[in-house]
Amino acid sequence: MANPLKCDLCPKPATVHLTQIVNNKVHKVDLCEECAQAKGVTDPSGFSLADLLLKASLNPEPGVSSVQCEQCGFTQADFKKHGRFGCPQCYESFKVAVEPMLENMHKGPMHRGKVPQRALARKSLHDRLTKLELDLTDAIKAERYEDAARCRDEITQVKQVEPKPAR
Repeated sequence: MANPLKCDLCPKPATVHLTQIVNNKVHKVDLCEECAQAKGVTDPSGFSLADLLLKASLNPEPGVSSVQCEQCGFTQADFKKHGRFGCPQCYESFKVAVEPMLENMHKGPMHRGKVPQRALARKSLHDRLTKLELDLTDAIKAERYEDAARCRDEITQVKQVEPKPAR
């Protein structure tokens, strides 16, 4: 069973899921019932998802609102106003505010990307082959010839299974 989504504003499970498309970009917000009512989400007229995202991600705690990027001078107010950071260093400067938002929006704060299944299978076979070749070398050095023969046979099997590169 999949983990339920958390509310973007509090740790409760989200039951209200909003999607808004602005300038061909999709923005999603997940809220619990209480936060949805508190933000007036039940009345869609005049509701701005961008404002809610910014409030959720940059709800300044005492002492945090004075955070400023050392490289470009951007503040949380600048981010709120422009909707984007001023430079790559801003991600480090505002890490405390951004990471929880990314955790809730994605599977984590790091972009991992996707790997094609065929490439994953090739890498797995390559890793297996490399390990077997090392085991074979070790077995021969240690004069464990039965183990060496077993490794040799497995290497032959792996090489027969190895997929051919796509053209």
